[in-house]
Amino acid sequence: MNNAKFATAIHILSLLEYSKGERLSSEYIAGSVNLNPALIRKEISNLKKLGFIASKEGNGGGFYLAKPAEQILLSEIYEAVKSVQLLGRYNKPNPACTVGRQINGNLDQLYADAELSLIKELEKHNLKDFVSKF
Repeated sequence: MNNAKFATAIHILSLLEYSKGERLSSEYIAGSVNLNPALIRKEISNLKKLGFIASKEGNGGGFYLAKPAEQILLSEIYEAVKSVQLLGRYNKPNPACTVGRQINGNLDQLYADAELSLIKELEKHNLKDFVSKF
């Protein structure tokens, strides 16, 4: 199964949108996500490099969305942070077995089709719509 990067990223971005222009500290965000602030800073840094988050230094500083939430598709977030296949990995089966030598190629296609379906569904939703549920 996929790791928690997507859930963490969407939590961070949702919190920034929900805060309506307030600049939030990594400690505040970490408290909401319930993760170590160092891990949150790492995720924020990644989201910043990807153009989702901006920051201001100094007094009144903190993190905020770099663009309007209605312009951020959930599919963009997913594709930006995914690091493993949606359905996970598979093992190294016995190549002498009829099933074993063909299973991974068939799984590759199945996994690709499933991920494409997920991405198509996520394309229908933007961050603003997602946050409106809170």
